[in-house]
Amino acid sequence: MRYVTITTWELMSGADFDLALESVRAKRLPALRELGAERVQIVRTSDRTVAAISEWPDQETRDAASRAIQAVRDKVRKEDLTRMTGEMSGAVVASV
Repeated sequence: MRYVTITTWELMSGADFDLALESVRAKRLPALRELGAERVQIVRTSDRTVAAISEWPDQETRDAASRAIQAVRDKVRKEDLTRMTGEMSGAVVASV
């Protein structure tokens, strides 16, 4: 069964949104794809916040990548001047 994670992120005060997003596009999204994510979307939710939606083939694939994902998140905090503010995840139960 397909599995989705949704994380919310906030840009630190004074950081440039466009520069941070470029780093995410260049480094973080490819890293998630390499770990098995089939699709990753970034949704801008305000001037300083985004939601990242990652789709995985199943929970097992996502769980197997969890340590590497944490390493990516640690780099994001240090290099992209953002902080994670929330996380949700679960199996896809319906779609169109």
